[in-house]
Amino acid sequence: MTMLTVGEIQTLKGRRQLTELNVACVEHAAAAEAAGIDMIVSGNLANRAAYRAAAPNTHFCFGLIYGQQVNADEARRAAFEAMEAGADSIYCAMNPDIVEAMARDAIPVVGHVGLIPQKARWTGFRAVGKTANEALGVLADVKCYENAGAFAVEMEVVPEPVATAICRSTPLTVISMGSGSGCDVQYLFAVDVLGETKGRMPRHARAYRDFAAEHARLHQERVAAFGEFRADVESGSFPAQNELVGMEENELRAFHDALEKLK
Repeated sequence: MTMLTVGEIQTLKGRRQLTELNVACVEHAAAAEAAGIDMIVSGNLANRAAYRAAAPNTHFCFGLIYGQQVNADEARRAAFEAMEAGADSIYCAMNPDIVEAMARDAIPVVGHVGLIPQKARWTGFRAVGKTANEALGVLADVKCYENAGAFAVEMEVVPEPVATAICRSTPLTVISMGSGSGCDVQYLFAVDVLGETKGRMPRHARAYRDFAAEHARLHQERVAAFGEFRADVESGSFPAQNELVGMEENELRAFHDALEKLK
């Protein structure tokens, strides 16, 4: 597969829906590329280089962790470092002024509207846009990011007809997190897709496998294997003769003779 550039992502608006996964480990990133996922996203700084290496042909959006940068200069510096490390775009849920500062330096930025978990102290964890006034507020937020120079916006848990109408009214690439099929990109967390979610699964997510059960099974197998090893050591059946290094008899006698002389 060939990595999508920002320009190509914009060109595909209205032509085909793209897929995006939030990856939590190197295995997720590698599997996403092997499966043909168009975009991956992560804010994990420690594993950033590993994710890039695991998915060299997948568009990699690096997320700035909300609150770690408190002004535009810090955000720009973090974004430049991420792009130098191989990121193709930057996710930033901060205010449009900070996004505008990054966009002026040609940093491709993804904003965030609708339910924004980092700002849920104000809204609670609920759908946003179920009233006309709230829907207009979501539209206003999209226009703010549009005016700030973002190229895309994540739209989280907004009613599908509202999300579809807004998507059609903006040149931004609209990434749907639970906002319906009328958007440009469908976005899920890899842990949800694989059934690795701890706690309650979000309503907008879908599990395609039950890795939690598989992880539990594998843990029990680990415990069993380690217990069998301990029991074999205690019984004397480990190590077995075929697991040891042998020695010629004459060499062993010579060693013992030398050892006796050293006593």
